[in-house]
Amino acid sequence: MATDAVRPKLSRLPSLSGMRFIAALPVFAFHGTSGMNFLRGDTGEFFTDLFKDAGTPSVSFFFVLSGFILTWSARPRDTVPGFWRRRMIKVYPNHLLAFAATVVIMLLASDPFEAKKFFTSLFLVQSWVPELPVLTGMNPVAWSLSCEVLFYLSFPLLLPLVRRLSVRGLWVAAGVLVAVPWLAVVFAQNVIDGTPLLPGQPLTHEQLWFVYFFPVTRMAEFVLGIVVARLVLGGSVPRIGLVPAALFALGGYLLNAQVPYLYSVGGTAAFWVAPLVVAGATADVRGTRSAMRGRVMVKLGELSFAFYLVHVMFLVSAQRWLVQDMSDGAALATFIGCFAGSLAVAYALFTWVESPLVRKFGSAPRPKPTLAPAPTAEPLTAAKD
Repeated sequence: MATDAVRPKLSRLPSLSGMRFIAALPVFAFHGTSGMNFLRGDTGEFFTDLFKDAGTPSVSFFFVLSGFILTWSARPRDTVPGFWRRRMIKVYPNHLLAFAATVVIMLLASDPFEAKKFFTSLFLVQSWVPELPVLTGMNPVAWSLSCEVLFYLSFPLLLPLVRRLSVRGLWVAAGVLVAVPWLAVVFAQNVIDGTPLLPGQPLTHEQLWFVYFFPVTRMAEFVLGIVVARLVLGGSVPRIGLVPAALFALGGYLLNAQVPYLYSVGGTAAFWVAPLVVAGATADVRGTRSAMRGRVMVKLGELSFAFYLVHVMFLVSAQRWLVQDMSDGAALATFIGCFAGSLAVAYALFTWVESPLVRKFGSAPRPKPTLAPAPTAEPLTAAKD
């Protein structure tokens, strides 16, 4: 692909920002219903069953989106150290503050500290350890950042390789990458043994780790995002509307809930959510109507990373100290309060930590001005990452 046929009209892709918050909501719903006591009786059982598989498609969406946005925003004059610096500034300060808050909560609860959990989580390497207590130790959701670290380290190598592919090669790569998570399940079931997740059940801790948490396995979704971005930039994907893409993703979610458990987790949802990323990006490029592009949705999308990092602390703390002796109505109100509190803290983190640090230390290099018009084969350098 010598040229990029699609040239974005916007420096950002606001619809994809709005989608980030929508994708964060099922994660909150899953963590707030699975094993919690906020919703009780038949209502609690209904919502627990409804959201039992809600978090995994959202994680797939974020991994695909990560590869897509980084490819969309790649600049030819950028350096590898500069790229890594911006990624660290974007992710690590919020992670450190969430980690510190987790430490405070554990001290207040007199929870024991284990060195392996503490240091693997602090340095975001916990997803490389095939032990569920380590993977979800400290701030449980930080395991996905451990995967993102590998993605960021690999991106400067991966992008030039993907750019060399022809359109046909990109489509073949996309098909292979969509199949990888399914093949990972087959491999795990037939090759990997270990400790049963539940007594008498065939599923083991090690199989779940390999399929869901292992950064190398989850790399397929990130690379799929890179490939899909190259296809969109090259004008090589059919036009996809936001509504059909959303219905396709919803259908995939409903179907995903019917397959065996190990197939419903991990990256198998990438096939269902990738069209949403394409639809959001093309809607912004073409300027077509998008409910995700509104000012409120974009702002909520900007808060989604911090919201994701802090919401489990609110839910777990409320579950531990507040809701056990509450009435059903008060427990529900506490659940809503956890959502509001998570959003408020996310706003504070974005406004006073993430955004100022990114502005000061995370700016990408600007291309030098030229006296002559750029040639038609100049690579696209679009959105800020």
